[in-house]
Amino acid sequence: MIGILSDTHDNLTRVREAVRLFNDAGCDLVIHAGDFVAPFTVDELRNLRAPVQGVYGNCDGERAGLAKAFQGVGEIRKAPRAFLHGGRRFCVCHFDVPVPGYAASKSYDVVVYGHTHRPLIESRDGVLLINPGEAGGWLGGKSTVALLDPATLTADIITL
Repeated sequence: MIGILSDTHDNLTRVREAVRLFNDAGCDLVIHAGDFVAPFTVDELRNLRAPVQGVYGNCDGERAGLAKAFQGVGEIRKAPRAFLHGGRRFCVCHFDVPVPGYAASKSYDVVVYGHTHRPLIESRDGVLLINPGEAGGWLGGKSTVALLDPATLTADIITL
């Protein structure tokens, strides 16, 4: 199982809830699609029993601090970020604008993105698109994450 979150925006309570959910689900990877905001948010991710693959979002101004905080947690990089996990090809970005192009390229099995704060799971041209919504919950008042089964390429949005 893979846990997916985005747009945590320093809401430590919701990050802790996501960490518990991902650990309880037995996630072997967690993906964060950007907008951690402050490096101290990453400290909560140290409680995960899985590594984190992350990208920077537009609200992540302190990138050097985030990179340092990520040591021992996983990896954070500039988007787009492509990697293989469990035999599946992933692309992770923050902004939604390039997502149709990533899907149309057919270079990926799963494209994960954030930024819109609106959860979405959609299959487009044989590519699974996942926006977990906003884990922070500040904008829409609803904190959501996603769980992905990479074996079946099925995902669910979970409200924290």
